[in-house]
Amino acid sequence: MASKKLAPFGTSIFSEMSTLAVKHEAINLSQGFPDFEGPSELIEWACEALRSGNNQYARSMGHPRLVSAIAEKALRDHGLVYDPYTEVVVTSGGTEAIASTILSLIEPGDEVILLEPFYDSYLPCVAMAGGVPRFTTLRAPRFEVDLDELRSLFTARTRLLILNTPHNPTGKVFTRQELELIAKCVEDHDGVVLSDEVYEHLTFGNARHVPMASVPGMRERTISIGSTGKTFSLTGWKVGWATGPERLIRAVQSAHQFVTFATATPLQLAVAKALTTQGEAYFKRFCEEYTERRDYLVAALRDVGFDPVTPDGAYFVLAGFSRLSSLDDCAFARELVVKHKVAAIPPSVFYAARPGEGRKLLRFAFCKKMETLRAAAARLQAMAGRTPGFL
Repeated sequence: MASKKLAPFGTSIFSEMSTLAVKHEAINLSQGFPDFEGPSELIEWACEALRSGNNQYARSMGHPRLVSAIAEKALRDHGLVYDPYTEVVVTSGGTEAIASTILSLIEPGDEVILLEPFYDSYLPCVAMAGGVPRFTTLRAPRFEVDLDELRSLFTARTRLLILNTPHNPTGKVFTRQELELIAKCVEDHDGVVLSDEVYEHLTFGNARHVPMASVPGMRERTISIGSTGKTFSLTGWKVGWATGPERLIRAVQSAHQFVTFATATPLQLAVAKALTTQGEAYFKRFCEEYTERRDYLVAALRDVGFDPVTPDGAYFVLAGFSRLSSLDDCAFARELVVKHKVAAIPPSVFYAARPGEGRKLLRFAFCKKMETLRAAAARLQAMAGRTPGFL
């Protein structure tokens, strides 16, 4: 039996929908993992590391090659200077970095501000730490921060604000101006930001990722989270990291050493090589391929009667379905799997204060091969009574 802290959360919606997808032989556009391999050279580098005797524990905070590569990347991409040995910690995926950050910084009764909808691990981690969550809502279709509401949430007990940009599930990319306004609230109350930036390389059009740590005054009060899974389409490797000032990273490490201790050594070495060799050409192609997938799925959803919000970043589309069904999102998502063989996520589970904001939306992932997206579009056309053949 789960502890009382975790009892309200039950089974992850991702596990539930992926299980349903397998059971009903549905095309899985629910969980955010690619159905294609990452770059072949990374896999070769991991094999080389495995065969070269790199199979024991790495340094708990991260193999020297990888922490150095992460620090070099932060400087190269964003002008942020971090000491690789005291201001970087390598974790078992971004999710572990999030958990170790929250567990290490939050005392029972400390307040944590979350912007809903939010990635599903945030709230259980706050609960495990004994924190008190407080919520402000990003409302469709623009998903802008209500600054008055945000300011009203800060109290003398506020310890942490959790930010996610580019944002899952909305696809919002926060502008520098928005980040500066949020930063002012945090600074005024001597808070800390946990900035989940695992989709940093996945932005579209004119949208550009701005790290919260690059905002004036925020480098010393921001822990930034990165991930190999999203950047190199290798979610199963579970190689993530946190960067920040020494005093905060020391705290994260104090939890990390007892949660996983160290991340797989050969994978760390492969990622280190990737971060130092995969340059502008790789990321340009990466974004071009995802732009094609995004545009195709948005058009396909619109064609059959959904009302999709075109994302500026990440690899998810939130789409309204009021014209297609009177059901709520959970019921319609299950119907879509069982009857029409396409799996999506009901996003009301990503809300706590105002779940109604998500009850007429579904979240579709487009981190899939084009043939997968075309097959899903054909099934959605059949649902709408149309002859398959979109695009």
